[in-house]
Formats: sequence, structure tokens, C-alpha cells
Amino acid sequence: MTWKQKLKWRFVGIGGRIIMGLWGRSLRIKTIGEEAYRQLRQEKKPVIILIWHGRIFLVPYFFRFQNLMPLISPSQDGEIAARIMAGWGYKILRGSSSHSVVRAWKRMKAELQEGGGLIIVPDGPRGPDRQMKEGALKLARETGAFLVPVSFSAARGKYLASWDKFFIPYPLAKTVVIYGKPYQLPSNLDEERLEEERRRVEGMLREIDRLSDNYFRR
Repeated sequence: MTWKQKLKWRFVGIGGRIIMGLWGRSLRIKTIGEEAYRQLRQEKKPVIILIWHGRIFLVPYFFRFQNLMPLISPSQDGEIAARIMAGWGYKILRGSSSHSVVRAWKRMKAELQEGGGLIIVPDGPRGPDRQMKEGALKLARETGAFLVPVSFSAARGKYLASWDKFFIPYPLAKTVVIYGKPYQLPSNLDEERLEEERRRVEGMLREIDRLSDNYFRR
């Protein structure tokens, strides 16, 4: 990477944090169900936060300075996210379901074994939308980590015409972040039962999405 490229990406990170910080602070955020997650973090229990790709807009701002490790794709969009998040106390890990698998797996496993926390987008980086891949479950099976489904929605926002129906809250909007109940996989889980658990956790994530979307429709 040339010095010009390094300078460009440095400005991308700083500028992105300024914009995201102002945007995030303008939102009137209500958090629901985070107590169990906070307790696990205080006890240094390993956790994996799960959130669909279409709901990650708020992630860099909302989870800042919590010493979490996000798995970020090696795409250009991923580079932008990584530059923004690097200045907010995240342990950046680049990789995806199809890139740098072994390296990323070892780092994530080590982080969980030390009682850390990950952020994984289980339908990323290219979908299909809201169909969970098995990677997070296999990590949880090997480390005993708790799976924590999370979603957010807002009273006013826009869904993009993308594969993941990416949601962006409008500035100043009333916003809700909902945590699901932390879930620990049964011990001695074989491959057949792993598929059952994959469907179960996928259903939990879909339900959290439904709750967040319906919050402002009551």
C-alpha cells in the first residue's frame, strides 16, 4: 500500500467515525434485554453476538469500546468498516466464509477461550438473506460460548434495494436495540443435531428481528 493509499484510508477511518458518531448520538436509542449479556461479559464468559447483515449499520457505533472482535469481510466495504471500527476499541479480524478461514478461525477460537466476545454476521458477506451459516455454531460448540442474537430497528428509516434489505435509521429517529436470551449449545453435539440447532438459532434471530420491527408499530 502506497503512502497515498494509507493517507486515504486514514481519512476514511477518521471521517467515518465522525459521521457515524454524530449519526449515532442523534438517535434516541432504547435498549431491551441486555442484562443477561452484560452479566456474561462481567463474568468474562465467552459470547458471540449474532446480527443479520441487513441490520449492521448501527453496530460500529453501538458496540464501541466493549473490547469485541468483529469478523469483517475483506471487501472494500469491509475495509471501510474496519477503518472506522479500529478507532473505537475493536479487535479487528478480517476474513469471511470464503477467505482466510484457518487464520480467522484460530483467532476467534483463541479469543473465546480467553473469555472474549465476537460479533458475527451469520448470513454474510453475500447471503442468502437471513439464512444462518454454521460457522458461529461450530465455534460455540468448540468453546462453550453463549450465542446472543441482536437486532435493531427505528421508527423512521430506509430499506435499501439490496440482497439483505439493508436498513438505515434516519438521524434523530427513535431507535430500539433488542437482545435475545443468551443461548448455549448442548454439549456433545453431533453433526445431525448441529443442523437442528442451526435452525433453532436462525429462528431466534428471525424472532428478534420481528420484535424490533414491530416495536414502533404498536
